[in-house]
Amino acid sequence: MTDNPIVSSRPRVSCIICAFNEAPRIGAVLAVASAHPLLDEVIVVDDGSTDGTAEVVRRFPSVRLITSPSNQGKSAAMAKGIDAARNEWLMLLDADLKGLAPGHITALAAPVLSGAAAVSMSLRENSLLVFRAIGLDFVSGERVVSKALLGDTLNEIRGLPRFGIEVFMNRRIIARRLPIAVTHWPHVTQARKTEKLGYWKGMRAEWRMIADLLKVTYPLALLSQTFHLFSLRVDHASRVPFLVRIRKPRGNLA
Repeated sequence: MTDNPIVSSRPRVSCIICAFNEAPRIGAVLAVASAHPLLDEVIVVDDGSTDGTAEVVRRFPSVRLITSPSNQGKSAAMAKGIDAARNEWLMLLDADLKGLAPGHITALAAPVLSGAAAVSMSLRENSLLVFRAIGLDFVSGERVVSKALLGDTLNEIRGLPRFGIEVFMNRRIIARRLPIAVTHWPHVTQARKTEKLGYWKGMRAEWRMIADLLKVTYPLALLSQTFHLFSLRVDHASRVPFLVRIRKPRGNLA
């Protein structure tokens, strides 16, 4: 991957990172995101952390920190970040990524900034085996989308279950038939809840997250979402160089 792409006239990108008790992990993500030339601003929404996450974020002066007095869940935190973002494109990153490098951010942004796709999604090294087998992680937390896709639905997003934002976003992508690029991140992993909380607490947290997904949509609908998202996937690998050439993306982004 090219870590220092030459980027000419381009749309501006706001990066949104939602975090809850990620002090041991978020610094590594911010070290990459805050210095990346494609990201015009980096916003961290600290969702009521009690472990010093905010103090870690403050070590990065260029990063904008938004704090919540209590933990409200990823959906509500994301709504705050989207509302605060000032640019037309949003890069959404999880705070607990391991192995993230500048080239991964470039690769995630390039299909959208070049116009090869209207949405991009990551496929991490430790995504579930079934997702890696089909080449699509429908609940990926690393995406590039337009602010127009979500900006007029903030009240609805605030009312979602704690971990319902990705499924909600998928619905809007599918409804608008937006072309999707899947970006493979072969050396990037996400810390599992069992790693953060211990086995039993982590398993309970994983099941609570699954329950939230099922509150947003039914199991068969999740399978349907995966099918529809896969049908929207575009092959961008041979068409998108890291020297980003800008043209208007296909699809209705409003």
